[in-house]
Amino acid sequence: MRRANAALTLRAAGVQAMALVGGIAALSWELIWQLEASLAFGVSAAGTALTLAASMGGMTVGALAMGAWLRGTSLAHPLRLYGGLELVIGLSGLLMLPGFRGLEALDARVFGLVPALAPLLHALGMALLLAPATLAMGATIPVFQLVAPRHATSVSALYGMNTAGAAVGVLVLSFWLLPSFGVSRSCALVAALNVAVFLVSRIASRGPSLPQAEPVERSAAGARPPVVPQLVVFCTGLATFGLEVAWFRALRAAFWSTSSSFAIMLAAVLIPLAVGARIVPWLRRRGVSPGTMLACAGTAILLATPGIERMDLVAEIDQPYAATLAIWLALSLAVIGPSVLCLATALPWFLDEFPEPGATGRLYGLNTLGSVAGSLLAAWGLLPHLGFARSAWALALLVLAASAALHAPRRRWIVALLGAAALFFAAELASSPGRDRMLGERGYRGHRVLAHEEDPDFTASVIELPGRSRVLYIDGFSATTDEPVAGHYMHWMGSLPALLHPDPEHGLVICFGTGQTANALRENVRGPVDVVEISRAVLELAPLFDANRGVLEDPRVRAIEMDGRAWLRRTDRRYDVITLEPMPPNFSGVNSLYSLEFYEIMARRLNDGGVVAQWLPIHLLTVHHAASVAATFQSVFPDAALWYDPIGRTGILVGRREGAREPLGSLWPGLARDDAKRSLSDEKIRGSLLLNGSALARYAGLGSLITDDNQLLQFSDLRAGLRGERSKRLSRQNREILAQFAGLPAHSIE
Repeated sequence: MRRANAALTLRAAGVQAMALVGGIAALSWELIWQLEASLAFGVSAAGTALTLAASMGGMTVGALAMGAWLRGTSLAHPLRLYGGLELVIGLSGLLMLPGFRGLEALDARVFGLVPALAPLLHALGMALLLAPATLAMGATIPVFQLVAPRHATSVSALYGMNTAGAAVGVLVLSFWLLPSFGVSRSCALVAALNVAVFLVSRIASRGPSLPQAEPVERSAAGARPPVVPQLVVFCTGLATFGLEVAWFRALRAAFWSTSSSFAIMLAAVLIPLAVGARIVPWLRRRGVSPGTMLACAGTAILLATPGIERMDLVAEIDQPYAATLAIWLALSLAVIGPSVLCLATALPWFLDEFPEPGATGRLYGLNTLGSVAGSLLAAWGLLPHLGFARSAWALALLVLAASAALHAPRRRWIVALLGAAALFFAAELASSPGRDRMLGERGYRGHRVLAHEEDPDFTASVIELPGRSRVLYIDGFSATTDEPVAGHYMHWMGSLPALLHPDPEHGLVICFGTGQTANALRENVRGPVDVVEISRAVLELAPLFDANRGVLEDPRVRAIEMDGRAWLRRTDRRYDVITLEPMPPNFSGVNSLYSLEFYEIMARRLNDGGVVAQWLPIHLLTVHHAASVAATFQSVFPDAALWYDPIGRTGILVGRREGAREPLGSLWPGLARDDAKRSLSDEKIRGSLLLNGSALARYAGLGSLITDDNQLLQFSDLRAGLRGERSKRLSRQNREILAQFAGLPAHSIE
């Protein structure tokens, strides 16, 4: 008997380990798809939504189709079918990278002919490209229904292990695979996991297994679970993904919008999802109903909201990088973990309750449909109108309504009382970050919130400090200001490249900020200026900054709401000056505006003799990564120079595609064009050009090329000094290195 039990335990552990590895691969593929979609179509909430819809839509169809096919079917080796699906996922994943490059080329062509058709192309292209892999992913869940009884386990256990694998996958991909191997080789390694599951499934299916259960007939009851469970799994999928969008908006402001913090936040959701699925058998044995768990979930969501509103106040941690991430994960799990864990029990509960592949496919399909609906509703409906806290309240009430549907009428009043008490608690302790106070209040006192805007992409706030200067906050980060010292370089981001050009006519500004760069460029070119900004909210807040002098009201200035890289790839316009100041280089998606491929796109949009200016934030980058930006820039713009703003204390790279008789910076034709008052003397302007030609090349030798494949800035551990003393230390280290290559005393650059 002991041997038999040990064999059953070993068989169950083996198949659960396969589900775990499959989950690692599945989530890794989804993150890679999101990254590649942002490169192909641009970084935007719409692109994220399309990728999610294509992924979840494919899983829905796969689950429904496989469930229908398996109804009444007798399979001798269901584990082999599961392994075959994993093989399809792995092989399909390997074809994704060339597929995305093809979609990118097609997008540019379609946008040039009929811009209105571009979103349709995105949707159809993503659906077709992801279809083989996502159909196979969705089909695995109904197959679990046949695998589980043959290997002494349950569907909820396999589903839980698969979700646990997803949590491992996001951490492994973000902190090891992509930083160490880049995108292409990571794809090969993830595909190897899928192939490994396939091979193990072939070996494991040769051994003895439990007797096969009788196939469930195609009855109405078997094919279609009752209406209430179907509605409940749809609502829990909607609430889970809607809350993820809302919570991540708040946590992004507390932890910054880096890929590392995103991985931590996603893991904080996936871990309790996995635990919730695993404890379903334990809950059944103790008679705890799914209605009770959902009542706890709705109450926990409301009780957690005041904590999430204040997360930015406790996230200021002066610890080593790894310790900071661990603390952030612990904080996230403590605040959002209980509600997610309770939500996570509903789907696996009903998967166990209706043990028929057709019912499994329907339940899982409805859950994934709810996931898509929740993410879209939160991003485009709830957040812009209610803010993240009230959005969470609305979703909590939906969960409580689902709980009430599972309770007898005489007990629904208990659910209503719990919800009312928790809602009162959440409302009484509401903090309203961004609306009533600045997120985090980092070092500022006596400020006043002038405006707060939320769009599907970002949350933007404008605060006024006691000295009357104003700061633009994007997702809790102090993105830009009109303060004369801190914002000094923004004027020169527009003026500097124009002064180096003999006769600039057409200009382009990527990333608007407070508009000071756009205004400076407008004042230095003869013709039109295009402003490309990804966030509608940032453009709407422009009138609050007098320093831009109403630049967007000028008929010569055209504002375009789009990812800057996508615009350069799609447009056929050519420019004499292009200038850009993205968010910090290690923020999620920003690597695409510092990569070799991006600079090559930008070079194709320059007129002969055109000049490019790129922000080099030496206070946010290690010496290696700052030099890597310079190396990548100079590899495409060989006639390049590094200018250092002596007041703003940051760097600006300027460059041309090809050299002239005199290297860039030897002549300043713009200084003779007019006698406009400038904040720096002509001598200071010329003298602030620290490195050019061979000196810049020697400095760039400290770095390495940044590419779309290696994602050097986005996924490397920059240990970036986004806060206080770390920022000062990085700035000092970079200034000392620049002085060394400029042939100046070590501390001469201040």
